[in-house]
Amino acid sequence: MADSKSQRKTVRLKVPVQDGDLDGLEIGTVVYLDGIIYTGREGVYKKVLQEGSDLPEGLTSLSNVNFHCSPAAAVEPDGSYSVGGVTATASFRFSKWMAQWLQLSNAKIIIGKGGMSAADYRDILVPAGAIYLTTVGYGTGALLGRGIKGVRAVHWLEELGNAQAMWIFEVENLGPFIVESDLDGNSLFEQQGRLVNANLEKLYEGLKSPALSRYGETDDRKDELI
Repeated sequence: MADSKSQRKTVRLKVPVQDGDLDGLEIGTVVYLDGIIYTGREGVYKKVLQEGSDLPEGLTSLSNVNFHCSPAAAVEPDGSYSVGGVTATASFRFSKWMAQWLQLSNAKIIIGKGGMSAADYRDILVPAGAIYLTTVGYGTGALLGRGIKGVRAVHWLEELGNAQAMWIFEVENLGPFIVESDLDGNSLFEQQGRLVNANLEKLYEGLKSPALSRYGETDDRKDELI
């Protein structure tokens, strides 16, 4: 549904998302989620994809949204879980696992921070019919935590620890997230980066090239070192 009070389009998606739910979803759109999502990062990917552990039973029918995050969670005396917040982690570190993970899990939405490369969107997410949602700025873990309504299950907690275990959350109005990549592989970060670089070129016009002495330095402002 569109938010008529804001210039930025806002949608609320029910998870698991169905065929057609992501069609026409443009980069820059604000997204909120309802339903079941799960966390999964390198610990889970290694456990399942490299060590051969099975996915939790019923996961693929419950959810198709994978959140790259570390929950601030604790086990209560009665065995229940309390979640104070969920902090997204950088997704580009997991690109080597993503193609295999998307095929196995049928995930259609990946959530994290910082995005992935344009090549990853084009070569991995687009063929899988998946999009990428990014968190909004830093320090929003407590805000996102308000959307966590319960913990459905936790897998590999003792073995992997809080940050790396798979947490399955029941969520309501979880967000805000921003569409960083769409079904065509367009990237909000890449688009805005081009605009920034173009303005930087104008800013530095007429200046002498800086004297560079250390290995790897460059005066090309379009170059990026990760």
